[in-house]
Amino acid sequence: MEMNIALLPGDGIGPEVIEQAVKVVKAVGKKFGHTITFKEAVVGAAAIDATGNPYPDETHEVCLQADAVLFGAIGDPKYDNDPKAKVRPEQGLLAMRKKLGLFSNVRPTFTFPSLIHKSPLKKERIEGTDFVFLRELTGGIYFGEPRGRNEQGTKAFDTNVYTKEEITRLARMGFEFAQKRRKLLTCVDKANVLATSRLWRETVQELEPEYPDVKVEYEFVDAVAMRLIQWPKAYDVLITENLFGDILTDEASVISGSMGLMPSASLGSDVKLFEPIHGSYPQAAGKDIANPLATVLSAAMMFEYAFDLKDEAKAISDVVNLSLAEGVVTEDIAEESKPSKTSEVGDWLAEQILK
Repeated sequence: MEMNIALLPGDGIGPEVIEQAVKVVKAVGKKFGHTITFKEAVVGAAAIDATGNPYPDETHEVCLQADAVLFGAIGDPKYDNDPKAKVRPEQGLLAMRKKLGLFSNVRPTFTFPSLIHKSPLKKERIEGTDFVFLRELTGGIYFGEPRGRNEQGTKAFDTNVYTKEEITRLARMGFEFAQKRRKLLTCVDKANVLATSRLWRETVQELEPEYPDVKVEYEFVDAVAMRLIQWPKAYDVLITENLFGDILTDEASVISGSMGLMPSASLGSDVKLFEPIHGSYPQAAGKDIANPLATVLSAAMMFEYAFDLKDEAKAISDVVNLSLAEGVVTEDIAEESKPSKTSEVGDWLAEQILK
């Protein structure tokens, strides 16, 4: 198969972890006989420095022409520490999601047998955890208008807006995911308070008869925030709005023991983007110490979700599990073994793929 992949390394450790994922993707291409072409483009602080725009038109065109997008991370302290900055790296991320129509962020949470002791939760609570969040990405309070401050700067306001169409397309994806898994769908909302949440619940209820094989549960977001810690194995597929999903998926990520291990996908009607869930971690940039495994596992998701190549995805997942079992890992999760450099982990994974 021929594949055209856009690379958006971004900021901080983004370029380093993307480099390791590319090594692994090239090894998979060689092993399975695929022709893979990469094209790189700038985004985030790197794009602001180069063009003044955190998501330039040129980058957008590269993404549109690609079969899939591999994305590193966005963020730079010089913008984080300036609350009055007019242009921010994160604006590039929001613009990218909106312009590419990436309406669903797919965030799996699962445990690794060799690292389960590193989770802050008890082993008996989390062993066997396997659920996935579908977070709506292009609506809600992050995009709603009006927003801003009054003339005196003493009052600020944001607007949470959702249409039935936006909810329906994400909910249908959630039902379809549930049909392929354990047939349990949880709609996460705050319908006792918010009008938008009541529209979410109403819309999902209307879709229920079309998916009679899926059991649907409705839970308030605060209850889910507690149950993710108390009983994470209770969940299978969860769907929710943008803000709730942003918070809950970061909470869920620590269940595995390290945010550096969790991949994600952002899916639209035409474009599919894959990225690690961690941030740009600028303190580690350029030191060859960043954990590349979440980005590598995001490449595994790319083979499965963008190209429907499950064997290739499994080959990557298998070598990642092997690296964890054999201690070929970076300093954030190394214990008795000597920590490996970011680049060494990438080289080792690629070599194992080709064995």
